[in-house]
Amino acid sequence: MDRAEKSHKILVTRKLPDGAEAAFARHFDCRFNPEDRPLSAEDICKAAEGCIGIAFTSMDKFNADLIAKLPASVKIIATVSVGYEHVDVAAASAKGLVVTNTPGVLTDATADIALLCLLGAARGGYWGERMVRENRWPGASMVTPLGHDVSGQRLGILGMGRIGQAVAHRGRAFGMTIHYHNRKALTSGEAQGATFHETLEGMLPHCDFLSINCALTPETRNLINARTLALLPKGAIVVNTARGGIVEDEALINALNSGHVAAAGLDVFAGEPNIDPRYRDLPNVFLLPHLGSATLRTRTNMGLRALENLTAFAAGKAPPDKLN
Repeated sequence: MDRAEKSHKILVTRKLPDGAEAAFARHFDCRFNPEDRPLSAEDICKAAEGCIGIAFTSMDKFNADLIAKLPASVKIIATVSVGYEHVDVAAASAKGLVVTNTPGVLTDATADIALLCLLGAARGGYWGERMVRENRWPGASMVTPLGHDVSGQRLGILGMGRIGQAVAHRGRAFGMTIHYHNRKALTSGEAQGATFHETLEGMLPHCDFLSINCALTPETRNLINARTLALLPKGAIVVNTARGGIVEDEALINALNSGHVAAAGLDVFAGEPNIDPRYRDLPNVFLLPHLGSATLRTRTNMGLRALENLTAFAAGKAPPDKLN
């Protein structure tokens, strides 16, 4: 990583792990957010005065209005995330701003959480822990409570990018048969025997488990809805570690209540942290607070990847993760 001129100023909108912030400080004159408080659009514009770039997170919504108001000094905006649905890339391009993200460095951590959600949903991670914690464990029984098998089942993956492939790799360790729907088929080496389905509708009937790993786009918003959920076999399990907006909450909650979907493991939600409160009352849902990339090493590496993009730009080079 080349050392940028310390005269370049960078705004970092949210607190990053100490190792990442120390690296930022070595390369740039940084404006940090030590209280880690959410910044309003007005706060961001004010703090970015004189800055060449902004490092921000998926919690910051860089819509067209905010982008239009950014100071003229800002030339690059670097999201510390792989997803970039919170950025109006077209508006940034129209203003001449470079946009970058941080792919690759969070693949394994997110895939690990997908398996945690899958296992937690299937084997009763929520209700099992509550029984022990609340001293409601009645003792040994052959018939109650019972979860669902994982080993040898069919795992359907919606979105077979880096993270989807990592989930498939972990699923194979449980002897799962892998099906996937993607914009295009993988090479045989990448697919590792997984069955490609040209349409989501064609894949869903083959899914004992559905793992959602695609990006949130206008095309995928509410893609998992009453119509598509009905195509799953009765008793299927749904796992979402991608973005909450891909799932229509009303439809999934209804399917969980009816038993058509046996259980769900959810790490992401529409409107988070203000999730649909009905999820909290469902015993067949395993819930996590968007922990996909939440390990110290991964979050540090995400910050360092954003820094790599910023230092490249400051040095007059093409950022490796340029989106536009």
